[in-house]
Amino acid sequence: MKKIITLSDKKVIEYFFRKNTCLHIYPIGDLDEFFFKHTKWFAFTEGSEILEIAFLYTGVDLPVLLAVCDGDLKNMKDLLKGISPELPDKIYTHLSPGLETIFSNKYKSEDFGRHYKMCLLKNFFLDMNERDNIRRLLSEDIEEIRKFYADAYPGNWFDIRMLETGKYFGYYTDGKLTGAAGIHVYSTEYKVAALGNITTHPLHRGKSICRKLTSALCSDLFKTTDHIGLNVHVDNTAAIECYKKTGFNFSGEYHEYLFVKK
Repeated sequence: MKKIITLSDKKVIEYFFRKNTCLHIYPIGDLDEFFFKHTKWFAFTEGSEILEIAFLYTGVDLPVLLAVCDGDLKNMKDLLKGISPELPDKIYTHLSPGLETIFSNKYKSEDFGRHYKMCLLKNFFLDMNERDNIRRLLSEDIEEIRKFYADAYPGNWFDIRMLETGKYFGYYTDGKLTGAAGIHVYSTEYKVAALGNITTHPLHRGKSICRKLTSALCSDLFKTTDHIGLNVHVDNTAAIECYKKTGFNFSGEYHEYLFVKK
């Protein structure tokens, strides 16, 4: 008999997602206690077998639902239908293509487009070995960072807590922050990281700053992790080329939507 349950056993959750680590770096990384206390996990089961897992992250102002699956959508659709009464009235989502129809009757939607998931393994890392003008960003740099993102990446989702990990790097030109790269997820326990907030100031693009920062960040992360992932909009060809030159490969795709209950 198939049913929906909530999960709290990290080992059970990790075992399920390790079947495809590169596709599921976000949920694996969110098992780290830094993130786990802000999560709720839902599983669609048959007997003792877990067929699909989706989870809700509430560590930010706008809750995020991640439901990305590898293969047949039927089980994930049944899971999302079952948990929909428990979801917030306003929610941001990462969904495998086709799952958005589950929300169409009860929610108004805003489509933020198709995204690729990319993954980098240590053996495929192409390090530029250029660290000039790059330094680690810390909590005391927050005002400079906020101003930079306001100019270079308006509307960017930035969680100040991530600076506590020490995994943010900035590129400086004549003493001014002109590029930044950081993480959305990072866990030394589970040895995964997901890059995020990577951008260059519009006046300084075309100078390989993105690649230099990504290379420096990945080099630092590989001291404590084995898998590094990221999400990138399919239309962001410049960023995709930057990541491919660093050694990243495609591992999947999904859509991002904002849903607001009607």
